[in-house]
Amino acid sequence: MPENSIPDWQPGLYALPPGVDFAGEFVAGFLERMRGRPPEAVARVTIYANASRTLTAMQAAFDAQAKTGMLLPRMRIVTDLGTQGARGPLAAPLARRLQLARLIARLLETRPDLAAGHSVPALAHSLADLMTEMQTEGLDAQALERIDTGDHARHWQNALDFLRIAADFHLSGPLLDRAARQRADAETLVADWSQGRNLPADPVIVAGSTGSHGATRMFMQAVAGLPNGAVVLPGFDWDQPQAIWDGLDEAAQDHPQSRFAPLIRAAGAPRPWTAAQAPSPARNALVSLALRPAPVTDQWIAEGPSLPDLHAAAAGLTLIEADQPGQEAEAIALVMRKAAENDEEITLIAADSALIRRVVAALDRWHIRPDDSAGRPLPLTAPGLFLRQIAGLFGQPLTIDKLLILLKHPLTATGAGDETRNNARLQARELELRLRAHGPAFPDGAALRDWGTRGDAMRKPWAEWVAGLLDRIAAFASDTAPRPLPDRLADLRALAEALAAGPGGSPEDSELWREKPGRMALAVIEHLAAHAAEGPAMDPGDFAALLLDELGAQAIRGDADAHPLLRIRGPREARIFCHGHVILSGLNEGGWPQALTPDPWLSRQMRLAAGLTLPERVIGLAAHDFQQGIAARRVVLTRAKRNAEAETIPSRWLNRLTNLMAGLPERNGPDALEGMRKRGRDWLAMAEALARPEAPMA
Repeated sequence: MPENSIPDWQPGLYALPPGVDFAGEFVAGFLERMRGRPPEAVARVTIYANASRTLTAMQAAFDAQAKTGMLLPRMRIVTDLGTQGARGPLAAPLARRLQLARLIARLLETRPDLAAGHSVPALAHSLADLMTEMQTEGLDAQALERIDTGDHARHWQNALDFLRIAADFHLSGPLLDRAARQRADAETLVADWSQGRNLPADPVIVAGSTGSHGATRMFMQAVAGLPNGAVVLPGFDWDQPQAIWDGLDEAAQDHPQSRFAPLIRAAGAPRPWTAAQAPSPARNALVSLALRPAPVTDQWIAEGPSLPDLHAAAAGLTLIEADQPGQEAEAIALVMRKAAENDEEITLIAADSALIRRVVAALDRWHIRPDDSAGRPLPLTAPGLFLRQIAGLFGQPLTIDKLLILLKHPLTATGAGDETRNNARLQARELELRLRAHGPAFPDGAALRDWGTRGDAMRKPWAEWVAGLLDRIAAFASDTAPRPLPDRLADLRALAEALAAGPGGSPEDSELWREKPGRMALAVIEHLAAHAAEGPAMDPGDFAALLLDELGAQAIRGDADAHPLLRIRGPREARIFCHGHVILSGLNEGGWPQALTPDPWLSRQMRLAAGLTLPERVIGLAAHDFQQGIAARRVVLTRAKRNAEAETIPSRWLNRLTNLMAGLPERNGPDALEGMRKRGRDWLAMAEALARPEAPMA
């Protein structure tokens, strides 16, 4: 054991149960192990967390639990091992995607049937994700040679032929992707440590990661084997029998605990990191049995009667089954409002961005703004919508509605002073009345000039300005063929700045790029322009898809007016925030879990043959998030019975839970389930009563 290791340190695998405050309990266990050690010993420990938000939560826990000032350990993210800085510069992810898009575009020139229903940017994004997965799992282009295409349709054989070319280009280039560097760093550390070289002199701990990716799992296994290393797993199911653990193989990737199985086989069963108990051990046992790998009916019959009385398991559960999504959002908003009135922290876990927007709008009626970690998507901000609407002009005739949307946009004509802006709003309204009454259906420059000559001195210069814009836009109407990406970006930016400048104004004085959303949108445009030469020529549809994809990767975060007690988080953040009072929303199939995205490149059998994970891995990760969320002290489960198209299907996890409870009358399951539903109906009734009149907070 190295000289500076913690006394009586027991290396290996540790875990915390679902429902506990993971960051708080991790820090509590860490401080207990460091008790009596000098401050510099704490500072020499390195902690790798699964995400930056976990590190932030840990830092807050250190501040809350440290009785005196202390030095903090070194804290990093597990994907940034930082051991091989000399490997060279990283490839820009956007440049990689555009390079793959160029390859795909060339393929589609000869085989357009391979991309039915897919845009080139979407195919490039999915292919880049596949390349990243191959790098994370330590696979090179030769892994594709293990696939026997003899039993596959011709479509898959053609896709594989192209995939070999793309993989050879992408995986063998001089620049490293971030995933490739992480894998190389992990392999270097594992090789050194297995040979006794460069062993860390101070403790190393990995906390909060499930090992869902190959490189991360490899690193975690290596840390668990160090004489002063430890791995602390989140949301570990202590109720699961050993026989189930032994059966969690590649075919059970949709199980919530499946990602822990390889770690346990390599490092042994975990030990408790602290003595913390779940808020409701009875509920954890119920959920564990409900989520067993299929087939489950025989296990429910055999083990269900041995569960504790289900009234205790369901005591902190409420099930809201609304008729439609708007009603679901109203009920959620009311639950959050009541929590705020009671000075109680509450976290909404939501995977559906549309549901989040409904909840935020409902809370806004009471002037409440929750802390939404996802922020406001950049495509839904004023600059994002402005750019998308302009991109939609390419290759399409200009209609009255499209013209009026641009002329009435709040960013239009903001660079020419307040007087000109106000006049522009007035003239746009007058023009709308004229066009809707008399046309033409497809306005052009000549029509605007004619209308302008019939008006006063305020109308004529504005109409002349709009006419000049329409002359430029008319040239884009027939622009349906692929054109170089730098040219399309230049046209987009020039037209956007001309609209924002207004008559006699300038883009620099406009509000287009001024506020934070505008600055972020400009950064996206400039980032695209910097790498545009790497991409293929694009038609208007592919260009609009690429623009939306890049804008959609950004969001406006950090609302200074957010309520300190109300949080909205994504499912992946469940391991950090799912304790106390929690709402698990959108529990329908296709919502949570979300529908699997079809892989256009490899079938399930082909992925297995190549050594890649199955698509069900995503379901398993989502199931683990659900298992952690439902273990909180108080939980509200919500779903809508219908959406805009048809009746919905309850989430498979909710379905299993309610079916198991309904089948256990000897454990008071049906009564407990009815109690959950009654509490939900009460919330729906209160939300309905508050839906019409204004109801300010008490």
